[in-house]
Amino acid sequence: MNKVQLAASGAKIELARRHFYDFCQLRAPDFYKDDRLYLKQICEETEYFMRSDDDVLVVNIGPRFGKSRTAMLLAQWVYGQDKTVKIMTGSYNETLSSTFSKAVRNGIQEEKADLTRIVYSDIFPETRIKRGDGAMNLWSLEGGHNNYLATSPTGTATGFGANLMIIDDLIKSALEAYNENILQGHWDWFTNTMLSRLEEGGKIIIIMTRWSSKDLAGRALEHFRNEGQKVQHICMKTLQDDGTMLCPEILSERYYRMKIKAMGAEIASANYQQIPIDFEGRLYSSFKTYNDIPRDEHGNPLFTGIYSYCDTADEGSDYLCNIIFGLYQREAYVLDVYYTKAAMEITEPETAKRLHEEEVRLAYIESNNGGRGFARQVERHLKDDFESNLTKVVWFHQVENKRARILSNATWVMDHIYFPVNWADRWPEYHLAMMTYQREGNNKNDDAQDTTTGVAEIVNRKVGGRKKNYSGKGVRA
Repeated sequence: MNKVQLAASGAKIELARRHFYDFCQLRAPDFYKDDRLYLKQICEETEYFMRSDDDVLVVNIGPRFGKSRTAMLLAQWVYGQDKTVKIMTGSYNETLSSTFSKAVRNGIQEEKADLTRIVYSDIFPETRIKRGDGAMNLWSLEGGHNNYLATSPTGTATGFGANLMIIDDLIKSALEAYNENILQGHWDWFTNTMLSRLEEGGKIIIIMTRWSSKDLAGRALEHFRNEGQKVQHICMKTLQDDGTMLCPEILSERYYRMKIKAMGAEIASANYQQIPIDFEGRLYSSFKTYNDIPRDEHGNPLFTGIYSYCDTADEGSDYLCNIIFGLYQREAYVLDVYYTKAAMEITEPETAKRLHEEEVRLAYIESNNGGRGFARQVERHLKDDFESNLTKVVWFHQVENKRARILSNATWVMDHIYFPVNWADRWPEYHLAMMTYQREGNNKNDDAQDTTTGVAEIVNRKVGGRKKNYSGKGVRA
């Protein structure tokens, strides 16, 4: 390089030492471009956080916008500022935590092969990985001891203390976002394991795409603010309020609209607009649960009847949904949900098996679009496979508008249908469908809601849109 090039290179190196965004630009110029202003904002606010006395930083931004990459570079830059810092990172699983750790470590270890290319050691020559102490998830810097640990909710943090804790995207799917046990597990891991390893005056950075109001980011924001700690929050929508895209080069409006159609408005709203699914337009705001079914003083069930409602799959994209429930004092206690896209040759005997096992007395099956044939096959399987005539199978034609039925019965469903406390684990796809159904706009499927509405109609004697007097014992309660 000539003198001019050397001077320019020296200036860039000096800026990279001082400022995080300049460091990112120097290390990854193809990604941290001048016209990607959102990246500059994230980097500058992160640097401000690191230099301030704030305690917690939460960053919410959509997928593929550089969250993890920026966090990896931050760890490298922090080590350049202070080699004694101990950093602990937490990721979705051990594979991702290892990937994160390897990226940080390899960035520091990079060797110079091109004299014109600036590497980490040009910027921070005194920061080096300790020889012989470069394990995948736990390693040290020269002059330090156990400077870096990568872990996950299934990993370990025993014996490690951290000055900086970075949590990177713990949720990977909508099914996880609506599994309350998983969300609670994340919070327990964070509070019981990770926080116990944070040193006095340590800082926490949580980087996530939002999913649920109960995800780690949401609970951390609420918890630390209530505790009076200083919290900084960076939240960026992919589609800005003024109608422009956050970064058209990464995600254009055309592809954004395509993604909305493919994944559904509610999932896209969470992923790209940082609006938790359970906040935005849900039809059902809550559901009642039970730990045990109603029983008498001797432990015997108090149900006055056990019933089921089945909506067969009309098309290949539809689900068959069969709900079995016990009735007590005009309240429905869900005992079993069969929610599947499996073929009829699988669902017919399986539905019969479930009716038999739960001792269903009256089973209603919509006869629309092949339902009558399905009902006859279920009857046959009950007789041939289980030698049972306990269950009376009734097929009927549903004459009412499906969406109108779902909307008009929504309040009753929330007030009078009880699900097992672990229903998210037992029936995850059904649970997700119920939790994300939108009052307005397009929904991919409404089979779960249609069948659940059918439960309400059985209890209120309105199956098929007309009030009926059923012979089933207990329905007239």
